[in-house]
Amino acid sequence: MLIQPVADMLARNADHYLIPADLVANVQADNNLYHAFLVLTKIKYSKIPVLDRAGHFEGLISLPLITEQMLGFDQLNVDILMHKRVSDVMETDVKTVPDIDHLEATLHLMIDHPFVPVVTADHVFQGIVTRREFMKSFNFLTHEIGKQYDMIEKDFSTSEKAK
Repeated sequence: MLIQPVADMLARNADHYLIPADLVANVQADNNLYHAFLVLTKIKYSKIPVLDRAGHFEGLISLPLITEQMLGFDQLNVDILMHKRVSDVMETDVKTVPDIDHLEATLHLMIDHPFVPVVTADHVFQGIVTRREFMKSFNFLTHEIGKQYDMIEKDFSTSEKAK
């Protein structure tokens, strides 16, 4: 559990965490892999959200998932990208958060992932929270918390000796 001063300071910047859905590159589940490959290559991201036509979150697609499909025994098969759909290979077991107020859950997920999808209970994709945006707030926190809260340094050496 986050201590209250940390939670308060992180919550101050919460409106900056979310990159809204309309600004996030994505593909649709029924797009072919060739289209997804072009989008990922053009935007220079390795992974993006997959949505249905109504804007519901379906999963994530990545360059490794696509290139795995192209690998043959002795050559790359690019033609297969025209015939397979994103839904055939996308990652569907994706952890999401319902909103940006779930700071601690989001922090835990960002340990292993560069971004966390924000998805409502009825699967509507709201956007993403990126590790980069969180790190900017964490940087602010580390520089400002002592100015805004009285910080008392504890001497842990005496408690360690008591054990």
